[in-house]
Amino acid sequence: MDMRSVLHIARQELTVNIRNKWTIIFAIIFGLLVVSIAYVGMMVEGFSGMQSFTRTSASILNLVLYIVPLVALTMGTLSFTGDRGAAELLYSQPVSRTEVLLGKLIGVFLSLAISTLLGFVLSGGIIFLQTGSQGIVSYGLFVALTLGLSLTFLSLAALVSVASGRKSKAFGLSLFVWFFFVLFYDLLTLGGTLLFRGRPANTFLFVSLFGNPVDMVRVASLIILDDVTIFGASGAALLRFLGGSTLGVVLLVGGLTAWIILPLRISRRVLERQDI
Repeated sequence: MDMRSVLHIARQELTVNIRNKWTIIFAIIFGLLVVSIAYVGMMVEGFSGMQSFTRTSASILNLVLYIVPLVALTMGTLSFTGDRGAAELLYSQPVSRTEVLLGKLIGVFLSLAISTLLGFVLSGGIIFLQTGSQGIVSYGLFVALTLGLSLTFLSLAALVSVASGRKSKAFGLSLFVWFFFVLFYDLLTLGGTLLFRGRPANTFLFVSLFGNPVDMVRVASLIILDDVTIFGASGAALLRFLGGSTLGVVLLVGGLTAWIILPLRISRRVLERQDI
């Protein structure tokens, strides 16, 4: 694999996505939402000013878990199911399909990362000026988990797009993937616990946690923020099984990495067998 070809494709994809109006709109809206939540969170409790880094991270956690996967799936599907003529021209060049896949993924991820970081850096700068640096390390780790979540769903978008072939079908499957992991999976897991009692139920929750990248990021973020009071059942089961938070975060990051790599490997195999 020629990394120069990968980086060249990534640079082109990044340029196209930065010029895309939807990328700019997402950057502006996400930045405004993060700054607003950081400020409004204190007003709700009768105070004025910005929240600290830790409180801001906890406040925007649900926003990240809902919006980032949806935007990543949308942008990824747009990229991987782009204009058919342009795709045929790209695949006709002396580059492998693996290089095209990785180049597109890196380019879309960089554009999404820039848009996301604009919101986090803007709010982080204001918080630092208002409240100081307490909790800034946890805030940075939370940002890293957010970027990991976006890369995970970009990888899933690549798999959906390659397997679908048609843009309309790919978008439909992408919306189903978002709905399943963000909304339906937890209900399915909680329903499954009704079939077990005692330790088997905890084991089921522990195993099911690694079946959903959204849940892994949620629990890892809460562990990092030391906010065990709002842990869900999956997070409590995880800490009981591991007996500590550090190993839990390591396992969750490892699970998230697997969710990035496996869809890409499957996408590559499917793409290599297609007649383009």
